[in-house]
Amino acid sequence: MKISLTIFAIIAVTSVAATVYDKAAAKTKKRRIPEATLMLLGAAGGAMPMSITMKIIRHKTKHKKFMLGLPLLILLQAVIVAIIIINNRAGG
Repeated sequence: MKISLTIFAIIAVTSVAATVYDKAAAKTKKRRIPEATLMLLGAAGGAMPMSITMKIIRHKTKHKKFMLGLPLLILLQAVIVAIIIINNRAGG
């Protein structure tokens, strides 16, 4: 369980850092992080922290891919976690 939480924390921090970096790069016209990479970080477990960060720093909030895609990933990830919890309680 500790390993899972550590991995989640690393993914969360990486997702937030990538989002903040991409916003700064957009402002200074530096090399950006590809949208596919950002979405991959979200799919890997960083959807919730990334979505919150994007709203706070107002980054990619006009992109449907992120404003619809990340909440859908959050929902999917919540369902997966719920299934895992239910299976663990049932002894599965």
